[in-house]
Amino acid sequence: MEFPILLIVIIALALIFDYINGFHDAANSIATIVSTKVLTPFQAVLWAALWNFAAFFIAAYIIGEFKIGNTIAKTVNENFITLEVIFSGLIAAIAWNLLTWWFGIPSSSSHTLIGGFLGAALMHAFMMDYHEVVSAHPELGMWETLKTAAYQVTTQSVVKFDKVIPIFLFIFMAPIIGMIISIIITLIIVHLYKKSNPHKADKSFKRLQLASSALFSLGHGLNDAQKVMGIIGAAMIYYHVNMLQDPVYLNIPSAGRFDYFAQHYIWVPLVSFIAIALGTMSGGWKIIKTMGTKITKVTSLEGVSAETAGAITLFITDHFGIPVSTTHTITGSIIGVGLTKRISAVRWGITVSLLWAWVLTIPISAIVAGITYLLVTFLT
Repeated sequence: MEFPILLIVIIALALIFDYINGFHDAANSIATIVSTKVLTPFQAVLWAALWNFAAFFIAAYIIGEFKIGNTIAKTVNENFITLEVIFSGLIAAIAWNLLTWWFGIPSSSSHTLIGGFLGAALMHAFMMDYHEVVSAHPELGMWETLKTAAYQVTTQSVVKFDKVIPIFLFIFMAPIIGMIISIIITLIIVHLYKKSNPHKADKSFKRLQLASSALFSLGHGLNDAQKVMGIIGAAMIYYHVNMLQDPVYLNIPSAGRFDYFAQHYIWVPLVSFIAIALGTMSGGWKIIKTMGTKITKVTSLEGVSAETAGAITLFITDHFGIPVSTTHTITGSIIGVGLTKRISAVRWGITVSLLWAWVLTIPISAIVAGITYLLVTFLT
């Protein structure tokens, strides 16, 4: 079977994004383990990459499905998905990821991807409606035509809000959950070890950090690799349904197509997990500095608490199929351990800057994707 050139480009771009996601988010998994000197940066990225890839086997053979990938593929009404839409969303996501990486801002690769997908789909719907209005009402002026087309977009259910609203809510809920869990874990550990020899306790926590960082890296792989898989899945399903008119896909209910795709093209999830693991091995040193030291100073005890809390949060959201930001999750967890010392232990100036990056990620990615879609359609 020969794929169209644009579909091949989309798969390549998606895997490039996955790789960038890995080195952009490497800090999420290894910042605390590096800042506490449990492992060197090189050892830490190898450790994190190993568990990123191990997540594939957990998802494929233990959980038996890719819930987050399914959610991502269904954030947009399939009637408004085209290869050009997906291509434009990926270009926007890669651009924003590289920009935030360059400035050392730990923004969310997940929300960048989702924002790009939504923005390109909305622009696609708007352009369809614009041409329809022009054909039906040539007497209208430009502004009236634009207003009418924009209104029609709002009536067409382009965005699947049952999928998107939980994603938006968890921009804030994931770090809050991570923060609360990390506070609880830290207080329990402090109570259990309050009579222990500090030196022996510290050695124990450094060993435990290997396990906690592995758990978080596993959660990171489960969460983030599936997002790219979801985008590739949306493109492949569009290809089979709309371009090939494949009877196998046409006879499967819309809700079941992604699961069939994941079984039919098992190489897609496999290479998605490989790409994020390779990206993690490349590291992201600027972001590691922000995550490991600038938010709050982290001890090995607090590293265990933050990573374990982050891992628990990611496992919970994966169970419910809610894509969340691993960046947001671990940031909230690190803030939680800082709060157990005192409120001033958290550098709130840095935290507020991160919050702005989080809030702006989806709308900026959507705008860039919309503009990219216009350029793509104009050039083709």
